[in-house]
Order: sequence, then structure tokens, then C-alpha cells
Amino acid sequence: MEVTLLRDHPGKTVNAAEWFHEKWGVPKEAYLESMEECVKNKCAVPQWYIIEENGKIIAGMGVIENDFHDRKDLAPNVCAVYVESSHRCRGIAGYLLNFVCEDMHSKGIDVLYLVTSHNGFYERYGWEHFCNVSEDNGTISKLYRHIYK
Repeated sequence: MEVTLLRDHPGKTVNAAEWFHEKWGVPKEAYLESMEECVKNKCAVPQWYIIEENGKIIAGMGVIENDFHDRKDLAPNVCAVYVESSHRCRGIAGYLLNFVCEDMHSKGIDVLYLVTSHNGFYERYGWEHFCNVSEDNGTISKLYRHIYK
């Protein structure tokens, strides 16, 4: 598997923004704005990652300051984690999560957070339940933390 770092491939941002929008319903423009910031600033956050197969995106995730929750102090956040259903149960999500943690470590960030409603999935990859948060829509969700070791 080869991970594409959108900061190094600005020509893929429009397609990636559309793909993430289709998966999560967040406006394409919001993804595109974040991806363009990633490309322009070359800062640690935001960052966006995709995996492609035969020219089509099959998995992706990002790292942003806050993933729509009330704990603004717990940052940055891994967000928009998605693997196409036809490619699940192959270790792709775990591979990508580990890649992102390594990439963030190389940028001096050793603690990442992630909001989810999943139970038991992220623990397999070294994430631990840290606390519950209130999402912007009022839903209470789990916030996980990963500390690079």
C-alpha cells in the first residue's frame, strides 16, 4: 500500500475533497480549504492522506485542529477516517493510522486525538479511550488518544 500525502500532490486535492464529502457529508469546500492550507503552508496541521487503487481512492483520513467537538484543548484530531466497504478487513485503516502517527511524530506531534462512536476498533492500533466529548451537533461521543511511543 502506498499512502499519498496531499501536501506533496496538490493536483489530487479536488478529487480527494469530493471523495471525503461523499463519505461524510461535510461540504466539499471545507475539505478543499483545509487541503489547500495543507499544501500551501507545509505546517504540521492540517494534513490529508489517501490510499488509491487503480486510480481510485479507497481510503483516507486527515489531521485537523478540532473535529467538531467541545474540547478545543485536545488537539490535533485525526478525522474523516474511511475505508471503502469493499476494502475493509484488510488492515488498511490500521496501516493508515500508523502511517499518520509516524508522519505526525516526524513533525514533532506525539499526541493525537480522534472522535468516534466505534467500540473496540481503535484500541487494536494503540489508541485509548480518553474521555467523552460533546460534538457540535449535541451528540456525546468517545474521544480517543494516541501517544507515540
